[in-house]
Amino acid sequence: MRVGCPKEIKNHEYRVGLTPGSVREYVAHGHEVLVETGAGAGIGADDNAYRAAGATIAKTAADVFAKSDMIVKVKEPQPNEWVQLRDGQILYTYLHLAPGPEQTKGLLASGVTAIAYETVTDDRGGLPLLAPMSEVAGRLSIQAGATALQKANGGRGVLLGGVPGVLPGKVTVLGGGVVGLHAARMAVGLGADVTIIDRSIPRLRQLDDLFAGRVHTRYSTVEALEEECFSADIVVGAVLIPGAAAPKLVSREMLSGMKKGSVLVDVAIDQGGCFETSHATTHAEPTYEVDGVIHYCVANMPGAVPVTSAHALNNATLHYGLQLADKGLKALVDDHHLRNGLNVHKGKITNRAVAEALGYELVEPKAVLAA
Repeated sequence: MRVGCPKEIKNHEYRVGLTPGSVREYVAHGHEVLVETGAGAGIGADDNAYRAAGATIAKTAADVFAKSDMIVKVKEPQPNEWVQLRDGQILYTYLHLAPGPEQTKGLLASGVTAIAYETVTDDRGGLPLLAPMSEVAGRLSIQAGATALQKANGGRGVLLGGVPGVLPGKVTVLGGGVVGLHAARMAVGLGADVTIIDRSIPRLRQLDDLFAGRVHTRYSTVEALEEECFSADIVVGAVLIPGAAAPKLVSREMLSGMKKGSVLVDVAIDQGGCFETSHATTHAEPTYEVDGVIHYCVANMPGAVPVTSAHALNNATLHYGLQLADKGLKALVDDHHLRNGLNVHKGKITNRAVAEALGYELVEPKAVLAA
């Protein structure tokens, strides 16, 4: 199979779908790899590094899309990318289709087989291709929130760790999954007063044991959300419903009860955001203010640390990518966890959460693959 890796073109996206190390693995499996010139510049990997790994360098993204059987990316295809996809081609990347009706239409029209990193599952019920970026985003959320909290950046002017004689800042984390766990770890490490809110009692017990009393845990109710958000300096939105739009946990009305200059960091923005007042921002202009509350809603947070992120992502995606290259669509038939990643196939929606979010008829993956 010929595997293609175009350069990412989303605003301030420096990650790359294939590192030189991953290219070597595909080549070792007998596949051709076509990489757009400059694709790895953001992680310090020049064209010579890719040539040394066995790749062929393409002059343009158009060459990559036209000549490849499978496209490996990081972020969802942009409008001038999805029009280059075609029937019989495999797209392997993050998609986040639920909040993206236009992208969904584009993928359906192309006839491509689109596999979303964020809905591939594992035996433990986890999302192994989403987890590494959730780890990065969770940790970055505290760095970003602490920076936005500085007075010169529009924030309250609070140091999260405090100093002797002065109370630390308060961080509220909505959601106790991978993002929430790593956000809490960073916040605790900085000395903040941290509360995690979640709807799962077993998960709250796990977190309580893990942090050994260094964080507060609360069951998610409207009252708990209001109390914790109103008293927080930073609120991290870390909720996830796999494949579906994120629930809106903080309403516009609730902002009036929050401290002026406090910060909302919406890590769920790729899935539409979990704050009513959220809209996607970029690393170029990461924040905006609504009713005196600073919002940080960058849709590709891990892109800020591409060396760490690209290698962590490739570590997770390589195994399944090799299955797809080795077997083609048979890999989806053989592995139900990989099949759970199938969101679009030949003009049909094959993921239940996406179908429900956007009002499409669901076609079961097994049915379309057997056709």
